[in-house]
Amino acid sequence: MDVIGEGRAEPVVVERAAGVGGELVLRRAGADYEIISNGMFLMDTRNGESERLLVRAAVDAALDRDGSGDDGPGGQPLRVLIGGLGVGFSLAEALAHPAVGHVTVVEREPAVVGWHAGPLRPWSRGGLDDPRVALVRADLLDVVAADPADGVAGAGFDAVCLDIDNGPDWTVTPGNARLYGPDGLDLLAGRLSPRGVLAVWSAGAAPGFQDLLATRFARVEALPVPVPRGEPDMVYLARRPRP
Repeated sequence: MDVIGEGRAEPVVVERAAGVGGELVLRRAGADYEIISNGMFLMDTRNGESERLLVRAAVDAALDRDGSGDDGPGGQPLRVLIGGLGVGFSLAEALAHPAVGHVTVVEREPAVVGWHAGPLRPWSRGGLDDPRVALVRADLLDVVAADPADGVAGAGFDAVCLDIDNGPDWTVTPGNARLYGPDGLDLLAGRLSPRGVLAVWSAGAAPGFQDLLATRFARVEALPVPVPRGEPDMVYLARRPRP
């Protein structure tokens, strides 16, 4: 295999698939894998620090919603909704947390789900086979817009973790931008339990989105995550939806 800059192997296409949002390509580069959507880089297996933080920070915040440190993991197991399976970092992190009792994963692309039965399985740690996991093959916006009583995903999630596309300001699939707008945020807030936390991953700072969160939630935090190159990834945490 040829080797390119910084010691990285030249990517080799493993599979091409016609996805719901266009062409998806799984590539292997040395020991790692990359997912390309419509010719644009989407994600890879090289790090995952920000994706893990997305879940860990949301779950920890749900356990300590008032900041007192008194809630702890001794109560009812937490219910987590993950929007976007990706390469599996978020799912694996949720299942590793001792307070999490159930995880609903919403992923619209069948090819992505299929890759987790093969090349991507190590990064999700076989999480899709865990009895605590419910997989919903659908668009997240359709799921949160549906009646919670229809049984597709339900409501009352203690953490809703959103990792769709590249975040609010850089969407590869135009329709995904609806999730990050006023209507999408209202729908997501409606899926939260009383102690629920909304966590949103972004490929960079999105100050306009942070301001929009502040119009709908009483407490908003921005957590930067340094990456090897370019500006930091961001994780936004939003708590206590406004009436």
